[in-house]
Amino acid sequence: MVTRTSLMRFLGPFAALAMIGVPAAAAAAETLTVAQQAVSDEKAVFATVESISVVPARGRIGGTVARLEVREGDRVSAGQAIATIGDEKLVLQMQSLDAQIQALQAQANQAQIDFTRTEGLVERGIIPRVKLDEQRTALNVADNGLRAKTAERAVINEQLNQGQVLAPADGRVLKRLITVGSVVLAGDPIVTVAQQNFKLRLRVPEHHARLLKAGDRIRIDGAELAGEASRWGVIDLVYPQIEEGRVIADATVEGLGEYFVGDRLRVWIPGGTRPAFVIPASYVTTRFGIDYVLLSKGGETIDVPVQRGRKTPTPALPDGLEILSGIRPGDQLVRP
Repeated sequence: MVTRTSLMRFLGPFAALAMIGVPAAAAAAETLTVAQQAVSDEKAVFATVESISVVPARGRIGGTVARLEVREGDRVSAGQAIATIGDEKLVLQMQSLDAQIQALQAQANQAQIDFTRTEGLVERGIIPRVKLDEQRTALNVADNGLRAKTAERAVINEQLNQGQVLAPADGRVLKRLITVGSVVLAGDPIVTVAQQNFKLRLRVPEHHARLLKAGDRIRIDGAELAGEASRWGVIDLVYPQIEEGRVIADATVEGLGEYFVGDRLRVWIPGGTRPAFVIPASYVTTRFGIDYVLLSKGGETIDVPVQRGRKTPTPALPDGLEILSGIRPGDQLVRP
């Protein structure tokens, strides 16, 4: 039979450790003073990830699309060549001008030779000086004709260079509007580019939007961001026009995705303020479906049942939890 004395002798070291450990744990435990604070009464609305603007990349000349360098989703920078438009007529005109320039160059060379020969004969008095003036005029005509054709060739060459379609801004290609071999006219759009620095566009019911203003903070749940932590943003602009009973507003959110344009997210917006008790969720424990907090009272800690509300994260308290009942202002809570 196990006697009381033998039991105490067996449990003696463990009991001593427990008696020493409890005060030490209580002394090292973190405490929190309960106080009411104003929290934002949030409303859930849907928002879409949109670009600041979507601009088309247009062809500057008409012709046939010979090469297309990008596809949907590619990132481009301003001035980058994304397509090439070819015009066979311009190539034929260039070849014709090259032949005419060669002929005019030969004429200019011959005119220079004739002018030099005539100048020597005039100096020796073999022919009259009027012949030198005629040769000088012929040389000037040949030189001017050569310069004119060279300038005309430069114009055609610039038109060929304008066959390159350039990206109008930094961003991402949303859609290709043509394929290789398509015939386009001057000014036709080739691709559409969504400018970078995406915004979050909110559509808020008008009866919720009356308290909405630029500078208000909004929150995106981590569940909307593939399990990441909640993110905060700031409303930049509230548009004055109401469309179909909704107010449009733009918000900036750091780290917002820049690939999927039109992605829908659930966003929490402020709808006024109210007093509430908000404590870190780590101060609440749940046993058998009932929530408890540890309350320090008279040097002792006791379990007090509480009724939890919804999660109320703030920038200063990411794991904030609203408590509806069970605690009062001034209570000292101990982290379990």
